[in-house]
Amino acid sequence: AAVAVVCNGLLSLFEVVVETYLEWEPIEASFSARSTINPIRDLVDKMDIKPHPEKDMIALSIGDPTVFGNLPRASEVTAAVIDAIQSGGNDGYPHSAGYPKARDALAQAASGGDLKYTADDVIITSGCSGALDLAMEVFNRVGGNMLIPEPGFSLYKTLGIAKGLEMRSYRLMPEKEWEADLDHLEHQIDGNTLAILVNNPSNPCGSVYSKAHLSRIVDIAARKRVPIISDEVYAHMTFGRDFHPLASVASNVPVLTCGGLAKRFLVPGWRVGWILIHDPVNAFTSSIRPGLVKLTQHILGANSLVQGALPAILSQTKPEYFDNVLAHLKENAELVCKMLQNAHGLTTIMPHGAMYLMVKLEPSMYKDIKNDRDFTQKLITEQSVFCLPAEVFGSPNFFRIVTTVPKAKMVVAMDRIIQFTKEHADC
Repeated sequence: AAVAVVCNGLLSLFEVVVETYLEWEPIEASFSARSTINPIRDLVDKMDIKPHPEKDMIALSIGDPTVFGNLPRASEVTAAVIDAIQSGGNDGYPHSAGYPKARDALAQAASGGDLKYTADDVIITSGCSGALDLAMEVFNRVGGNMLIPEPGFSLYKTLGIAKGLEMRSYRLMPEKEWEADLDHLEHQIDGNTLAILVNNPSNPCGSVYSKAHLSRIVDIAARKRVPIISDEVYAHMTFGRDFHPLASVASNVPVLTCGGLAKRFLVPGWRVGWILIHDPVNAFTSSIRPGLVKLTQHILGANSLVQGALPAILSQTKPEYFDNVLAHLKENAELVCKMLQNAHGLTTIMPHGAMYLMVKLEPSMYKDIKNDRDFTQKLITEQSVFCLPAEVFGSPNFFRIVTTVPKAKMVVAMDRIIQFTKEHADC
Protein backbone atom coordinates (compact mmCIF):
# COMPACT_ATOMS: atom_id res chain seq x y z
CA ALA A 1 0.00 0.00 0.00
CA ALA A 2 2.86 2.34 0.84
CA VAL A 3 4.47 1.60 -2.53
CA ALA A 4 1.19 2.39 -4.28
CA VAL A 5 0.92 5.73 -2.50
CA VAL A 6 4.48 6.62 -3.50
CA CYS A 7 3.86 5.58 -7.12
CA ASN A 8 0.67 7.60 -7.30
CA GLY A 9 2.49 10.59 -5.89
CA LEU A 10 5.28 10.28 -8.43
CA LEU A 11 2.74 9.89 -11.23
CA SER A 12 0.93 13.03 -10.14
CA LEU A 13 4.21 14.91 -9.96
CA PHE A 14 5.12 13.68 -13.44
CA GLU A 15 1.77 14.85 -14.81
CA VAL A 16 2.29 18.29 -13.28
CA VAL A 17 5.77 18.55 -14.80
CA VAL A 18 4.50 17.42 -18.23
CA GLU A 19 1.59 19.85 -18.14
CA THR A 20 3.93 22.68 -17.12
CA TYR A 21 6.48 22.17 -19.88
CA LEU A 22 4.36 20.71 -22.68
CA GLU A 23 4.19 23.20 -25.55
CA TRP A 24 0.82 24.56 -26.62
CA GLU A 25 -0.42 23.84 -30.10
CA PRO A 26 -0.77 27.02 -32.20
CA ILE A 27 -4.23 28.54 -31.91
CA GLU A 28 -5.58 29.53 -35.27
CA ALA A 29 -7.14 32.93 -35.86
CA SER A 30 -10.64 33.21 -37.31
CA PHE A 31 -11.41 33.06 -41.04
CA SER A 32 -12.10 36.79 -40.98
CA ALA A 33 -8.75 37.60 -39.35
CA ARG A 34 -6.82 35.32 -41.69
CA SER A 35 -8.61 36.72 -44.73
CA THR A 36 -8.05 40.39 -43.91
CA ILE A 37 -5.52 41.92 -46.28
CA ASN A 38 -4.96 45.62 -46.85
CA PRO A 39 -3.43 45.90 -50.34
CA ILE A 40 -1.91 49.32 -49.63
CA ARG A 41 -0.29 48.23 -46.37
CA ASP A 42 0.85 44.97 -47.97
CA LEU A 43 2.51 46.82 -50.85
CA VAL A 44 4.11 49.55 -48.72
CA ASP A 45 5.56 46.93 -46.37
CA LYS A 46 7.23 45.26 -49.36
CA MET A 47 8.62 48.47 -50.82
CA ASP A 48 12.05 49.75 -49.90
CA ILE A 49 11.12 53.20 -48.58
CA LYS A 50 14.54 54.88 -48.54
CA PRO A 51 14.34 58.45 -49.84
CA HIS A 52 17.27 60.35 -51.28
CA PRO A 53 19.35 61.51 -48.29
CA GLU A 54 19.78 65.05 -49.67
CA LYS A 55 16.15 65.67 -50.58
CA ASP A 56 13.22 66.20 -48.25
CA MET A 57 10.54 63.55 -48.60
CA ILE A 58 7.31 64.71 -50.26
CA ALA A 59 4.52 62.19 -49.74
CA LEU A 60 1.85 62.44 -52.43
CA SER A 61 0.51 59.08 -51.34
CA ILE A 62 -1.48 59.68 -48.17
CA GLY A 63 -5.22 60.35 -48.37
CA ASP A 64 -5.25 62.19 -45.04
CA PRO A 65 -5.91 65.91 -45.61
CA THR A 66 -4.49 66.85 -42.20
CA VAL A 67 -0.94 65.60 -42.81
CA PHE A 68 0.67 68.85 -43.96
CA GLY A 69 -1.32 71.18 -41.71
CA ASN A 70 -2.24 73.51 -44.56
CA LEU A 71 -5.95 72.62 -44.52
CA PRO A 72 -7.24 73.25 -41.00
CA ARG A 73 -10.77 72.42 -39.90
CA ALA A 74 -13.35 75.19 -39.89
CA SER A 75 -13.59 77.38 -36.79
CA GLU A 76 -17.31 76.57 -36.58
CA VAL A 77 -16.45 72.87 -36.31
CA THR A 78 -14.07 73.54 -33.44
CA ALA A 79 -16.65 75.66 -31.63
CA ALA A 80 -19.34 73.01 -32.09
CA VAL A 81 -17.19 70.33 -30.45
CA ILE A 82 -16.20 72.63 -27.57
CA ASP A 83 -19.89 73.36 -26.96
CA ALA A 84 -20.67 69.64 -27.07
CA ILE A 85 -18.02 68.97 -24.42
CA GLN A 86 -19.01 71.84 -22.17
CA SER A 87 -22.70 70.94 -22.31
CA GLY A 88 -22.01 67.72 -20.41
CA GLY A 89 -24.80 66.04 -22.34
CA ASN A 90 -22.73 63.89 -24.67
CA ASP A 91 -20.60 61.80 -22.34
CA GLY A 92 -22.71 58.65 -22.08
CA TYR A 93 -23.54 55.87 -24.47
CA PRO A 94 -25.65 57.11 -27.38
CA HIS A 95 -28.18 54.86 -29.06
CA SER A 96 -26.14 52.37 -31.10
CA ALA A 97 -27.57 53.86 -34.33
CA GLY A 98 -26.83 57.41 -33.15
CA TYR A 99 -28.30 60.27 -31.16
CA PRO A 100 -31.78 61.19 -32.49
CA LYS A 101 -30.76 64.86 -32.80
CA ALA A 102 -27.70 63.91 -34.87
CA ARG A 103 -29.70 61.58 -37.10
CA ASP A 104 -32.32 64.27 -37.64
CA ALA A 105 -29.64 66.82 -38.55
CA LEU A 106 -28.14 64.46 -41.11
CA ALA A 107 -31.57 63.69 -42.57
CA GLN A 108 -32.23 67.39 -43.05
CA ALA A 109 -28.80 68.03 -44.55
CA ALA A 110 -29.10 65.13 -47.03
CA SER A 111 -32.64 65.98 -48.15
CA GLY A 112 -33.18 68.14 -51.19
CA GLY A 113 -35.47 68.29 -54.18
CA ASP A 114 -37.42 65.03 -54.46
CA LEU A 115 -34.94 63.25 -52.15
CA LYS A 116 -36.33 63.18 -48.63
CA TYR A 117 -34.93 61.54 -45.50
CA THR A 118 -36.11 61.30 -41.90
CA ALA A 119 -34.11 60.45 -38.79
CA ASP A 120 -35.30 56.83 -39.14
CA ASP A 121 -33.47 56.66 -42.48
CA VAL A 122 -30.11 57.46 -40.85
CA ILE A 123 -27.63 55.12 -39.16
CA ILE A 124 -24.59 56.80 -37.58
CA THR A 125 -21.40 54.76 -37.76
CA SER A 126 -17.76 54.85 -36.77
CA GLY A 127 -16.48 56.66 -39.84
CA CYS A 128 -17.42 56.02 -43.46
CA SER A 129 -15.40 52.82 -43.37
CA GLY A 130 -17.72 51.68 -40.57
CA ALA A 131 -20.68 52.58 -42.76
CA LEU A 132 -19.28 50.52 -45.63
CA ASP A 133 -18.64 47.61 -43.28
CA LEU A 134 -22.26 47.61 -42.05
CA ALA A 135 -23.70 48.13 -45.53
CA MET A 136 -21.78 45.18 -46.92
CA GLU A 137 -22.46 42.97 -43.92
CA VAL A 138 -26.22 43.52 -43.92
CA PHE A 139 -26.42 42.01 -47.43
CA ASN A 140 -23.91 39.23 -46.76
CA ARG A 141 -24.82 35.61 -47.33
CA VAL A 142 -22.94 32.42 -48.14
CA GLY A 143 -22.03 32.19 -51.83
CA GLY A 144 -22.82 35.85 -52.48
CA ASN A 145 -20.85 38.31 -54.59
CA MET A 146 -20.64 42.09 -54.79
CA LEU A 147 -19.59 44.33 -57.64
CA ILE A 148 -16.93 46.97 -57.00
CA PRO A 149 -15.23 49.49 -59.31
CA GLU A 150 -11.77 48.91 -60.74
CA PRO A 151 -9.78 50.99 -60.09
CA GLY A 152 -11.36 51.42 -56.70
CA PHE A 153 -10.72 52.05 -53.03
CA SER A 154 -8.81 49.00 -51.76
CA LEU A 155 -10.88 48.77 -48.55
CA TYR A 156 -13.80 47.36 -50.54
CA LYS A 157 -11.90 44.14 -51.15
CA THR A 158 -10.45 44.13 -47.65
CA LEU A 159 -13.91 44.20 -46.11
CA GLY A 160 -15.61 41.90 -48.58
CA ILE A 161 -13.06 39.10 -48.68
CA ALA A 162 -12.91 39.00 -44.88
CA LYS A 163 -16.67 38.40 -44.92
CA GLY A 164 -16.33 35.48 -47.32
CA LEU A 165 -17.79 37.43 -50.24
CA GLU A 166 -16.66 37.08 -53.82
CA MET A 167 -15.67 40.56 -54.93
CA ARG A 168 -16.20 41.06 -58.66
CA SER A 169 -14.75 44.12 -60.36
CA TYR A 170 -16.35 46.18 -63.09
CA ARG A 171 -14.10 48.31 -65.25
CA LEU A 172 -13.81 52.07 -65.14
CA MET A 173 -12.65 53.60 -68.42
CA PRO A 174 -9.83 56.17 -68.25
CA GLU A 175 -10.53 57.26 -71.83
CA LYS A 176 -14.02 58.33 -70.70
CA GLU A 177 -12.92 60.12 -67.53
CA TRP A 178 -13.35 56.94 -65.51
CA GLU A 179 -17.00 56.27 -66.30
CA ALA A 180 -18.14 52.73 -65.61
CA ASP A 181 -18.10 50.23 -68.48
CA LEU A 182 -21.82 49.52 -68.26
CA ASP A 183 -21.74 46.43 -70.48
CA HIS A 184 -19.03 44.92 -68.32
CA LEU A 185 -20.87 45.87 -65.14
CA GLU A 186 -24.06 44.18 -66.30
CA HIS A 187 -22.15 41.11 -67.45
CA GLN A 188 -20.73 40.65 -63.94
CA ILE A 189 -24.18 40.33 -62.35
CA ASP A 190 -25.68 36.92 -61.66
CA GLY A 191 -28.24 35.34 -59.35
CA ASN A 192 -25.84 35.58 -56.39
CA THR A 193 -25.03 39.28 -56.77
CA LEU A 194 -25.98 40.98 -53.52
CA ALA A 195 -25.19 44.63 -54.35
CA ILE A 196 -23.44 46.98 -56.75
CA LEU A 197 -21.01 49.38 -55.06
CA VAL A 198 -20.60 52.77 -56.72
CA ASN A 199 -18.03 55.37 -55.60
CA ASN A 200 -18.76 58.95 -56.65
CA PRO A 201 -16.73 61.19 -56.46
CA SER A 202 -14.02 58.59 -56.85
CA ASN A 203 -11.00 57.54 -54.88
CA PRO A 204 -8.52 57.06 -56.57
CA CYS A 205 -9.69 58.64 -59.84
CA GLY A 206 -11.13 62.00 -58.80
CA SER A 207 -13.94 61.46 -61.30
CA VAL A 208 -17.45 62.89 -60.86
CA TYR A 209 -20.35 61.18 -62.61
CA SER A 210 -23.05 63.02 -64.51
CA LYS A 211 -26.70 62.52 -63.63
CA ALA A 212 -27.15 60.69 -66.93
CA HIS A 213 -24.37 58.20 -66.19
CA LEU A 214 -25.69 57.54 -62.68
CA SER A 215 -29.14 56.97 -64.18
CA ARG A 216 -27.77 54.34 -66.54
CA ILE A 217 -26.17 52.48 -63.61
CA VAL A 218 -29.49 52.65 -61.76
CA ASP A 219 -31.30 51.29 -64.84
CA ILE A 220 -29.11 48.19 -64.78
CA ALA A 221 -29.71 47.70 -61.06
CA ALA A 222 -33.47 48.05 -61.59
CA ARG A 223 -33.57 45.48 -64.39
CA LYS A 224 -31.47 43.01 -62.43
CA ARG A 225 -33.20 43.72 -59.08
CA VAL A 226 -29.89 44.43 -57.34
CA PRO A 227 -29.58 47.12 -54.62
CA ILE A 228 -26.81 49.72 -54.66
CA ILE A 229 -24.26 50.75 -52.04
CA SER A 230 -23.16 54.30 -52.88
CA ASP A 231 -19.89 55.46 -51.31
CA GLU A 232 -20.25 59.25 -51.20
CA VAL A 233 -17.67 60.19 -48.59
CA TYR A 234 -16.46 62.86 -51.07
CA ALA A 235 -19.99 64.23 -51.63
CA HIS A 236 -20.00 67.88 -52.72
CA MET A 237 -16.20 67.91 -53.04
CA THR A 238 -16.34 68.77 -56.73
CA PHE A 239 -15.00 71.48 -59.00
CA GLY A 240 -16.18 72.11 -62.54
CA ARG A 241 -18.98 69.56 -62.22
CA ASP A 242 -22.06 69.26 -60.07
CA PHE A 243 -22.41 66.45 -57.55
CA HIS A 244 -25.55 64.33 -57.75
CA PRO A 245 -26.41 61.88 -54.96
CA LEU A 246 -27.05 58.53 -56.59
CA ALA A 247 -30.25 58.12 -54.58
CA SER A 248 -31.63 61.27 -56.24
CA VAL A 249 -31.93 59.38 -59.55
CA ALA A 250 -32.95 56.02 -58.03
CA SER A 251 -36.74 56.18 -58.05
CA ASN A 252 -37.05 52.41 -58.47
CA VAL A 253 -33.93 51.01 -56.79
CA PRO A 254 -33.10 50.79 -53.05
CA VAL A 255 -29.82 52.45 -52.08
CA LEU A 256 -27.62 52.55 -49.00
CA THR A 257 -25.54 55.74 -49.19
CA CYS A 258 -22.35 55.82 -47.09
CA GLY A 259 -20.81 59.12 -46.03
CA GLY A 260 -18.85 60.80 -43.28
CA LEU A 261 -17.24 63.93 -41.87
CA ALA A 262 -13.72 62.76 -42.68
CA LYS A 263 -12.99 64.35 -46.04
CA ARG A 264 -15.30 67.31 -46.60
CA PHE A 265 -14.82 68.59 -43.06
CA LEU A 266 -11.15 67.50 -42.94
CA VAL A 267 -11.40 65.53 -39.68
CA PRO A 268 -10.77 61.86 -40.59
CA GLY A 269 -9.70 60.96 -37.06
CA TRP A 270 -13.02 61.97 -35.51
CA ARG A 271 -14.62 58.76 -36.76
CA VAL A 272 -18.21 59.71 -37.50
CA GLY A 273 -19.88 58.42 -40.63
CA TRP A 274 -23.39 57.44 -41.65
CA ILE A 275 -25.67 55.33 -43.79
CA LEU A 276 -28.66 56.93 -45.50
CA ILE A 277 -31.44 54.47 -46.31
CA HIS A 278 -33.28 55.18 -49.56
CA ASP A 279 -35.98 52.63 -50.24
CA PRO A 280 -38.65 53.76 -52.72
CA VAL A 281 -39.70 50.15 -53.41
CA ASN A 282 -39.98 48.96 -49.78
CA ALA A 283 -37.38 46.24 -50.32
CA PHE A 284 -35.51 47.08 -47.11
CA THR A 285 -38.43 47.38 -44.69
CA SER A 286 -38.78 43.85 -43.32
CA SER A 287 -35.14 42.82 -42.93
CA ILE A 288 -32.45 45.29 -44.04
CA ARG A 289 -33.56 48.24 -41.89
CA PRO A 290 -33.79 46.26 -38.64
CA GLY A 291 -30.68 44.33 -39.65
CA LEU A 292 -28.63 47.51 -39.86
CA VAL A 293 -29.76 48.58 -36.39
CA LYS A 294 -28.83 45.17 -35.00
CA LEU A 295 -25.38 45.37 -36.57
CA THR A 296 -24.73 48.75 -34.91
CA GLN A 297 -24.96 46.96 -31.57
CA HIS A 298 -21.63 45.25 -32.24
CA ILE A 299 -19.74 48.39 -31.15
CA LEU A 300 -22.49 50.34 -29.36
CA GLY A 301 -22.29 53.46 -31.46
CA ALA A 302 -19.92 56.07 -32.84
CA ASN A 303 -18.11 58.95 -31.08
CA SER A 304 -20.68 60.60 -28.78
CA LEU A 305 -18.99 64.02 -28.56
CA VAL A 306 -18.84 64.48 -32.32
CA GLN A 307 -22.40 63.25 -32.65
CA GLY A 308 -23.41 65.89 -30.13
CA ALA A 309 -21.67 68.53 -32.23
CA LEU A 310 -23.04 67.26 -35.53
CA PRO A 311 -26.15 69.49 -35.81
CA ALA A 312 -24.03 72.64 -35.39
CA ILE A 313 -21.26 71.33 -37.64
CA LEU A 314 -23.70 70.69 -40.47
CA SER A 315 -25.70 73.90 -40.09
CA GLN A 316 -23.08 76.48 -39.12
CA THR A 317 -20.00 75.74 -41.24
CA LYS A 318 -19.84 78.56 -43.78
CA PRO A 319 -19.90 77.85 -47.55
CA GLU A 320 -16.74 79.93 -47.92
CA TYR A 321 -14.81 77.32 -45.97
CA PHE A 322 -15.66 74.60 -48.46
CA ASP A 323 -15.06 76.95 -51.39
CA ASN A 324 -11.51 77.65 -50.18
CA VAL A 325 -10.70 73.95 -49.78
CA LEU A 326 -12.06 73.12 -53.23
CA ALA A 327 -10.14 76.02 -54.78
CA HIS A 328 -6.92 74.57 -53.36
CA LEU A 329 -7.69 71.08 -54.67
CA LYS A 330 -8.58 72.40 -58.11
CA GLU A 331 -5.50 74.62 -58.30
CA ASN A 332 -3.22 71.71 -57.40
CA ALA A 333 -4.93 69.36 -59.86
CA GLU A 334 -4.54 71.91 -62.67
CA LEU A 335 -0.93 72.52 -61.69
CA VAL A 336 -0.11 68.80 -61.83
CA CYS A 337 -1.80 68.33 -65.20
CA LYS A 338 -0.03 71.36 -66.68
CA MET A 339 3.44 70.60 -65.34
CA LEU A 340 3.38 66.90 -66.19
CA GLN A 341 2.80 67.73 -69.83
CA ASN A 342 6.59 68.11 -69.78
CA ALA A 343 7.12 64.66 -68.22
CA HIS A 344 8.29 61.94 -70.58
CA GLY A 345 5.97 58.92 -70.75
CA LEU A 346 3.23 60.27 -68.45
CA THR A 347 -0.38 61.23 -69.19
CA THR A 348 -2.64 62.88 -66.62
CA ILE A 349 -6.42 62.67 -66.38
CA MET A 350 -7.87 65.89 -64.96
CA PRO A 351 -10.09 65.16 -61.94
CA HIS A 352 -13.29 67.01 -61.12
CA GLY A 353 -13.61 66.07 -57.46
CA ALA A 354 -12.28 64.34 -54.35
CA MET A 355 -8.59 64.92 -53.59
CA TYR A 356 -6.80 62.66 -56.05
CA LEU A 357 -5.82 62.27 -59.65
CA MET A 358 -4.45 59.37 -61.65
CA VAL A 359 -1.41 59.47 -63.91
CA LYS A 360 -0.84 56.90 -66.64
CA LEU A 361 2.69 55.77 -67.40
CA GLU A 362 4.06 53.99 -70.47
CA PRO A 363 6.83 51.59 -69.35
CA SER A 364 7.88 51.10 -72.98
CA MET A 365 9.02 54.73 -73.08
CA TYR A 366 11.60 54.15 -70.35
CA LYS A 367 14.86 52.27 -70.52
CA ASP A 368 14.63 50.71 -67.06
CA ILE A 369 11.07 51.07 -65.71
CA LYS A 370 9.05 47.84 -65.63
CA ASN A 371 5.72 48.97 -64.17
CA ASP A 372 4.02 51.38 -61.76
CA ARG A 373 5.58 49.79 -58.69
CA ASP A 374 9.05 50.01 -60.19
CA PHE A 375 8.43 53.64 -61.19
CA THR A 376 7.24 54.73 -57.75
CA GLN A 377 9.96 52.78 -55.93
CA LYS A 378 12.75 54.38 -57.96
CA LEU A 379 11.08 57.78 -57.67
CA ILE A 380 11.32 57.53 -53.88
CA THR A 381 14.94 56.44 -53.95
CA GLU A 382 16.14 59.04 -56.45
CA GLN A 383 13.82 62.02 -55.90
CA SER A 384 12.20 61.52 -52.45
CA VAL A 385 8.70 61.74 -53.93
CA PHE A 386 6.22 59.07 -52.87
CA CYS A 387 3.27 58.39 -55.16
CA LEU A 388 1.05 55.36 -54.71
CA PRO A 389 1.27 52.72 -57.46
CA ALA A 390 -2.25 52.10 -58.71
CA GLU A 391 -1.85 48.35 -58.81
CA VAL A 392 -3.25 48.50 -55.26
CA PHE A 393 -6.46 49.90 -56.77
CA GLY A 394 -6.52 47.32 -59.56
CA SER A 395 -5.10 49.61 -62.24
CA PRO A 396 -1.51 48.69 -63.18
CA ASN A 397 0.71 51.24 -64.88
CA PHE A 398 -1.04 54.18 -63.28
CA PHE A 399 -0.13 55.96 -60.07
CA ARG A 400 -2.20 58.18 -57.76
CA ILE A 401 -1.30 61.69 -56.65
CA VAL A 402 -2.94 63.33 -53.63
CA THR A 403 -3.80 67.00 -54.21
CA THR A 404 -4.07 68.24 -50.60
CA VAL A 405 -0.39 69.12 -50.21
CA PRO A 406 0.79 72.75 -50.08
CA LYS A 407 1.20 74.28 -53.52
CA ALA A 408 4.91 75.00 -53.05
CA LYS A 409 5.60 71.37 -52.21
CA MET A 410 3.54 70.24 -55.19
CA VAL A 411 5.64 72.41 -57.54
CA VAL A 412 8.85 70.88 -56.17
CA ALA A 413 7.42 67.38 -56.45
CA MET A 414 6.37 67.89 -60.08
CA ASP A 415 9.80 69.30 -60.98
CA ARG A 416 11.38 66.19 -59.48
CA ILE A 417 9.03 63.86 -61.35
CA ILE A 418 9.81 65.63 -64.64
CA GLN A 419 13.53 65.31 -63.98
CA PHE A 420 13.10 61.63 -63.08
CA THR A 421 11.29 60.85 -66.33
CA LYS A 422 13.98 62.57 -68.37
CA GLU A 423 16.75 60.60 -66.67
CA HIS A 424 14.99 57.28 -67.34
CA ALA A 425 13.69 58.05 -70.85
CA ASP A 426 14.45 55.50 -73.55
CA CYS A 427 15.66 57.94 -76.17
